[in-house]
Amino acid sequence: MAIEVNMPTLHDKSVLIEDRKVRILDRRVFPLQVEYVECSAVEEVAVAIEDMVTQSGGPYYAASAGLVLAAAAAEPLSGRDARQACFERAARRLIATRPTNNMILTAVSRVMDSVPGILDRDDLVAATEHLVLDLWAEHRAQGVFLGEHAAGLIADGDTILTHCWGESTIMETVAAALRQGKKFQVMCSETRPYLQGSRLTAHSVGEMGVAVTVITDNMGAAAMDAGKVSRLMTAADRITGAGHVVNKVGTLQLAIAARHFGIPFTAMVKRPDFTAMTPADVPMEMRDPDEVLHCLGRRTASPLAQGWYPAFDVTPPELVTNIATCEGVFAPGALRAGHRVGCAGADNG
Repeated sequence: MAIEVNMPTLHDKSVLIEDRKVRILDRRVFPLQVEYVECSAVEEVAVAIEDMVTQSGGPYYAASAGLVLAAAAAEPLSGRDARQACFERAARRLIATRPTNNMILTAVSRVMDSVPGILDRDDLVAATEHLVLDLWAEHRAQGVFLGEHAAGLIADGDTILTHCWGESTIMETVAAALRQGKKFQVMCSETRPYLQGSRLTAHSVGEMGVAVTVITDNMGAAAMDAGKVSRLMTAADRITGAGHVVNKVGTLQLAIAARHFGIPFTAMVKRPDFTAMTPADVPMEMRDPDEVLHCLGRRTASPLAQGWYPAFDVTPPELVTNIATCEGVFAPGALRAGHRVGCAGADNG
């Protein structure tokens, strides 16, 4: 008998397209508050992504939804050239919002590839929304494939430590493991300064009925040393073709600790980026240092201190046990040989 799994709120309620508006669930306050930021123009969507209203897989949905607002701006215009130019301006703005994670580029490019075929339609907004919703359905289906592959690595009794939040990786892996009847627990690092782990991951895993424990970002090695962690699994914002894992800053220190304690580390991404073979090929986002001095809208650091905030770090392939994708599980050095067709995009914070 099939095991029913309750998918969490963040599965399909993060970004909504309604009445020519894009509503984005504000992940900066979820789950303590459930609020949506309403966007009527592409620029508002771009700012919402930059301001961390949404992150992880959220920008994939938000950026592609932003093109529906571009269609609303283009629809009254006469001539294909004017309409195309309107879409292209929007695409450039959305792609520029967060450069390290390439799923925004993937989502926007996929929709833009189909835009020339609908430019002459009177119902340009409806046609664009149809493209976007089809893209979302495909993205979620690829996440299911990835989750099935990654869940095959989980053993009964595992306690999985994860870092940050990856909704079509961590969420689908948990769902697949539950469908397989496995019994396991999840431990989440809090992931400062936005606390994606303690809020988004912990709440979503809990909604799915899995026992979840939150630890601070400096407890990972101690938890491993105490025998409380049997597996490290994280999403990745990008994985190079050579197996470097670019993910939320803090992943590297957990991978180092996992190697020391003999704990396997699985990184998850729908598809590696074979256009980026080294970390030097990946633009690394530096965020406003002031964000480190605050948490949940309140200053937590001394007024005498300054901040430093690299949003991501790079874990080298030798610290990665395996990489789970929508095409299977591979050793870091076997990615190019193992991948054949396109599961596109990545997600994390």
